[in-house]
Amino acid sequence: MWMRKLLLYLSTARWARNIATRWAIARRVARRFVAGESLDEALSATRALNAQGILVTLDYLGEAVEKAEDTQAVVATYLSLLDGIHQHQLQSSISLKLTHLGLDISEELCLVNLRHIVGRAKQYGIPVTIDMESSAYTDTTLRIYRTLRDEYDFDNVGTVIQAYLYRTADDMKALAQEGAHIRLCKGAYLEPAEVAFPNKADVDANYLRVMQDYLASSGRAYLCIATHDEAMIRAAEAFIAQHKIDPQRYEFQMLYGIRSSRQAELAKQHPMRVYVPFGEAWYPYFVRRLAERPANLWFFVRSFARA
Repeated sequence: MWMRKLLLYLSTARWARNIATRWAIARRVARRFVAGESLDEALSATRALNAQGILVTLDYLGEAVEKAEDTQAVVATYLSLLDGIHQHQLQSSISLKLTHLGLDISEELCLVNLRHIVGRAKQYGIPVTIDMESSAYTDTTLRIYRTLRDEYDFDNVGTVIQAYLYRTADDMKALAQEGAHIRLCKGAYLEPAEVAFPNKADVDANYLRVMQDYLASSGRAYLCIATHDEAMIRAAEAFIAQHKIDPQRYEFQMLYGIRSSRQAELAKQHPMRVYVPFGEAWYPYFVRRLAERPANLWFFVRSFARA
């Protein structure tokens, strides 16, 4: 637990980012979890996964943009990404963070930028997922998600809910009634005990409970089961089989570079999507991946020792 807290702190520490991004070994190891820094590398990784029958969601890494003019390049990259997905007929959605589009500057700026992207995505029929950040952004993210979903009448605009928050059960109940497209994850930010379960066992129990409730809901609610936890995966598979859940109402999701062989196995039986990040702003994402699983951290340590 203390190691996870330390790594999550380091993921947001500017001084740590400045040091790590100068290490060639850190950049090389990060490539296990990041498809590359360029759009072409991201599209190439997508093509390779599609060839295995695996769906993709592409994320242009970055968050907490401080200047309004900097968001223009972010929007342009996402528009080029959507053009590339469409041109090459790839089976990919996109994922994005609202702070990357200027939310910390103003909600109006963020909405303007988001409308440009969602409008292009709707034109091509490419799904968009609005990522969830720390709990400070939960209410705003859900409000913006609902605004864009209703404004564009686009069923494939989705968002993310984090199982470690106390509020999640109530949020999921409301979203199920709305027929929302939701990615359910455990959560990867350092949160106070006032808003989130501090113990992993409680997070796991909440994940399992809300996952089953959402799958069992009526209507068109769609669930992305985002986990690498084998116990959660097996529990989901058992529930899906027992209740004969339509494959049109769910998919499994995992991160690029983690449990790749299991991803291929799941793709043979279920809709399976891999979250593929790319871009130069890899440091916060990479450190949060180290915090999530000890195996990732030891992989980094072994790679550093061999360098």
